Amino acid sequence: MDLLHWWRQGDAVTQGTALVLLAMSVASWVVIVWKLRTMRRASADVLRCTAAFWQAPSLDLAEQRLRSFDREALVLPLVVAANSIASRPLAPHGAGTLAHAGSLPQQLTRVLRDALHGVLGKLQFGQVLLATVGSTAPFVGLLGTVWGIYHALTAIAGAGQITIDRISGPVGEALVMTAAGLAVAIPAVLAYNVFGRLIGRVEADLEGFALDLRELLVDTAAGPGDGATVSVERAAP
Repeated sequence: MDLLHWWRQGDAVTQGTALVLLAMSVASWVVIVWKLRTMRRASADVLRCTAAFWQAPSLDLAEQRLRSFDREALVLPLVVAANSIASRPLAPHGAGTLAHAGSLPQQLTRVLRDALHGVLGKLQFGQVLLATVGSTAPFVGLLGTVWGIYHALTAIAGAGQITIDRISGPVGEALVMTAAGLAVAIPAVLAYNVFGRLIGRVEADLEGFALDLRELLVDTAAGPGDGATVSVERAAP
């Protein structure tokens, strides 16, 4: 089938549907290629950054090391958020803002949760587009097929004589839109499922690290400690 001939035969609806499918395909493949690179780096960086963090002699030095290891900025925001609380003296009762109120565990929980949400939002970027393309592209292609069949049958009926040869060609060309919709949707659905599983693994690692980091800072601030592993100073109210 000559694509140029098919394009010239189609009306505005058929051409518009084809352009929408083309835009969906380009957008989904751009996201797929970008997320392949991002998730490959993220999976490696999280493991490398957590190992480098626990091998650091202090929290400040660990933050400095992560700046060179964490290419996708997944672990570093958690450490920066926790360090901002650990290195800040507690506000006296009734002083400061509500953001600075509460005990050390409460403040750490809040800032680590916010930092974790920001990191997970970065990992989830593009998933909505893949899900949207995967769920709507077949129906967009079906719309083009139905409209193309209607357009072809109307043209054939206007010609007077109806034969199988005159019907099979235009109807077959219209069915191509359904195949195009499936061709756009299938890679998007597969990529969505694969990336969802990879994101789940990274998310579990980040949540575990955030919990361990919180417990470390809380225990260090509560106990006497030797000050050699983590340097955390809290001023009494």
